[in-house]
Amino acid sequence: MAVLRQATCNEYFQEWDFAAQCTAIQKAGYTGIEIAPFTLAEDPAQLPAARRTEVKRIIADAGLEFVGLHWLMVSPKGLHVTTPDQALREKSWLHIRNLIDLCADLGDGGVMVFGSPFQRCTVDGATRAEATARYTEGLAGVAGHAAARGVTVLVEALPSAQCDVVQTLEEAVGIVKQIGSPGVQTMFDTHNAVEELEPHEVLVDRYYEWICHVHVNEMDGKHCGQGDYDFKPVLRKLIEKGYQRWVSLESFDFSFGPERIANESLRYLEGEIAKL
Repeated sequence: MAVLRQATCNEYFQEWDFAAQCTAIQKAGYTGIEIAPFTLAEDPAQLPAARRTEVKRIIADAGLEFVGLHWLMVSPKGLHVTTPDQALREKSWLHIRNLIDLCADLGDGGVMVFGSPFQRCTVDGATRAEATARYTEGLAGVAGHAAARGVTVLVEALPSAQCDVVQTLEEAVGIVKQIGSPGVQTMFDTHNAVEELEPHEVLVDRYYEWICHVHVNEMDGKHCGQGDYDFKPVLRKLIEKGYQRWVSLESFDFSFGPERIANESLRYLEGEIAKL
């Protein structure tokens, strides 16, 4: 049976020294690390070249691969990519462009998971259609730069409780097709697919061509194995399709402690894969 490449985000380790994060993640059995940029600096786009080189070296020294970035717009505060305020919108898309450079500097072939619900939702009287059009326009504007630097920006569908701009995988793929660039694709997140009307494995099968990353977590945001989500159908479909990219844990509940989250989630997924 094919082996899925397992990674985890570093956010729930954010209180730790970065080298210690990498050591613990590798010790748990992961081979990749996904980074929340705000854990590196308040303004991660301005991270000095020397620190970028150091972070890249630490990852390699720990025996890990750099997967990419997520939680792109947590800091600096105040950014918004679909606001009617053109000046703020341009500043916000410049931030994304700068993060593309950061992602490329940290490793080859990295992805950037574009969730950021509060920085892309409708504001200041904009309609959903207007905000979605601005989001698409902004993505198209950075697509060429991403492709040139070997980075893939991923449109993440989000449920209505989080955001009203791009709420289904179908919508995300529609934007990807409209832009038509290898620099912009999509991804699948088990937790954020809570409102999808079809079985998740059906969606993965239908849109597989555009799915370049997978996030795993329980429907309430806890780490894998703490709920009743059945990961087997999605994992089976990924293996059947010959998926070669990353399956990455993103936990929203840090109360269990980082080492427990990392170890329990991976052991649970390994057990589920063994049942296939």
